[in-house]
Amino acid sequence: MDSPLYGLVLVGGKSQRMGRDKALLSYDGQGTQLERTAALLQSVCERVYISQREEQAFPCPEGSEAIYDSVSEAKGPLCGILSAMQTHPEAHWLVLACDLPYLQVPTLEKLIRTFQAATPELTAYKSSHDGLPEPLCAIYPSGSGQGLLQLSQELGKSCPRKLLIVNEAKLVDQDDPRSLDNINTAAEYEAIQDAN
Repeated sequence: MDSPLYGLVLVGGKSQRMGRDKALLSYDGQGTQLERTAALLQSVCERVYISQREEQAFPCPEGSEAIYDSVSEAKGPLCGILSAMQTHPEAHWLVLACDLPYLQVPTLEKLIRTFQAATPELTAYKSSHDGLPEPLCAIYPSGSGQGLLQLSQELGKSCPRKLLIVNEAKLVDQDDPRSLDNINTAAEYEAIQDAN
């Protein structure tokens, strides 16, 4: 049986530079980034989950469910990714950060096509800024979680980007170099609002 593709929105960060939760920001006045990102994933994945810390208790957008951080050996985004893989080990996981306002469905479809074209392996976009893997717009194949955790412990690092580099993840070029630009500060957010 083929493994299903599930989507995971990461909202566990503390948004310290923004000063408020990035997942709850709106760029079009119609929905939050959490709602928008979940909807993007729902268009290409069988199920969608919202990765968060236990104390956050975000209301999940319609059609999605929460997965709470449960892998104590990992930190940050890696904890969220591994917690999802532990909860549903049968699935491949398309993982997205919640702060990618330029991301569109065709970008996700290209990533999925590349992943499905060969034996399942870690597949990520190549950053248009530095050429390194974008771990928060990537597909983590079923069965890869334990290896990622072990490598993280060996390296003493929980940085998903570092793990994708060491694992030589398959990298995909962005058609739109802005598609994965994220928004981290209040000034960046206001600049986008002014431009719209």
